[in-house]
Amino acid sequence: MEKTEVAQATSLLMGYQGRWIADNSPVKIIEKSRRIGISYAEAADDVLYAASAEGANVYYISYNKEMTQGFIQDCATWARAFNAAASKIEESVIEEEDKQILTFTIKFDSGHMIQAFTSSPRNLRSKGRPGERLVVDEAAFLDDIKEVLKAAMAMTMWGGQIRIISTHNGDDNAFNELVTDVRAGKYDYSLHRVDLDDALADGLFRKICAVTGQEWSVEREAEWRRTMVNRYKPNEDEELFCIPAKGGGSWLTRSLIEARMKPAPVIRFTGSPEFNNASPAQRARVMQDWINSELKPLLKFNPALRHALGMDFARTGDLSAIAPAEIANNLHVTVPFLVEMKNVPYNQQLQVLFAIGDALPRLGGMVIDSRGNGSYVGEAAYDRYGSLVVRLMPTESWYRDNMPPYKAAFEDETITIPQHDGLLQDHRAIKLVRGVPRMPEGKTSGDSHGDGAMACVYAHAATRLDYCPIEYMSGGPRDSAQPLSDFLHG
Repeated sequence: MEKTEVAQATSLLMGYQGRWIADNSPVKIIEKSRRIGISYAEAADDVLYAASAEGANVYYISYNKEMTQGFIQDCATWARAFNAAASKIEESVIEEEDKQILTFTIKFDSGHMIQAFTSSPRNLRSKGRPGERLVVDEAAFLDDIKEVLKAAMAMTMWGGQIRIISTHNGDDNAFNELVTDVRAGKYDYSLHRVDLDDALADGLFRKICAVTGQEWSVEREAEWRRTMVNRYKPNEDEELFCIPAKGGGSWLTRSLIEARMKPAPVIRFTGSPEFNNASPAQRARVMQDWINSELKPLLKFNPALRHALGMDFARTGDLSAIAPAEIANNLHVTVPFLVEMKNVPYNQQLQVLFAIGDALPRLGGMVIDSRGNGSYVGEAAYDRYGSLVVRLMPTESWYRDNMPPYKAAFEDETITIPQHDGLLQDHRAIKLVRGVPRMPEGKTSGDSHGDGAMACVYAHAATRLDYCPIEYMSGGPRDSAQPLSDFLHG
């Protein structure tokens, strides 16, 4: 590789990326905002290191397959930019006891390689030959971060290098503990910190504009910053400004949520001022047209399986969200799609709710948020479907009883939800409030207040209803006229 080619390629990087690469400390750590390109810069440095005869092997670990694939592709891109003689990406599988670990490898003519793992392999302890480098990306989201770091530090005995990159995931996370200890002087590791404002000061938005063909201006940059902050609320401090959340961070980790997501539709109807000011008959016709064109193609359910439904209600400020749920024979719960409605009158929300509810085979229960104005929707649903409907007024005890089973479904791999960034942010927004998981005040993503996540929570609770004919309902003696919902309001 010619030095001029390397200089030209690395000149494309921003100041904070260059400072990260220039730091040759044996162990360096960076706490960072999301999506600012530190991993991309690390890939450039790793290619230079592995392609050099004076370098060594580089091993990369992240918490999911997509991130690992993205990193190795970045390495391949940099190898071409540097004219580094390298092989094509090779895929292989490591068998480790009860799991398989996918690896991606690029080999260089120097005799060294870059090998990326989709999770933390036990054979990490066998690494650490002179000069070898380990990169741990999004360290705060690894399931076994403490064990990884314990094994990683041994690599430095023979001149190895450790690079630890991550956004925060709570103030009691092992990554934050490490950062705090470095700041306290317990370890002589190099520590970097780049939040969103630091990145903007070094030209992040200018770079985004250049790549996407937009014209940069001070006003556009300020507006983009406001948009990003609003999009990440109420997680903006942790996700964008390197401030770990109190109380263990988000109740569900990003890696756990993403692992239970699969591609599935998330559709939305937004009521315009003209729609809301139209006559009831005209609104009904417009909504029915939308149901026929957008919703009905999704109403294809397995008639042999039980189904349930959850709805989080809102009239204007937030979103109404409806999540149907399918219960497989092995009790796996799948949310096949999500419907969002913004600024939609009650009766048109009922049109959508009834279109879905009427199509669900073997309907086993509905949980509908019936606080405030939602009481109208809950009552109408109860009139239509009877005691299958729980008109929920969530209390702290309801959250205490129903949120842990929802989290357990993610941990036990017994739930699948649509793959959608807004739904991810909604789930990340669930926090421990006085020790009980629930949705805090404030927007979570754009115009949402965790509405999609809560619809999924309610749907999961509905799958767990002990429904059968009233006279055979378990739970002890009760008045036969007493609605089932009375037993679930907590």
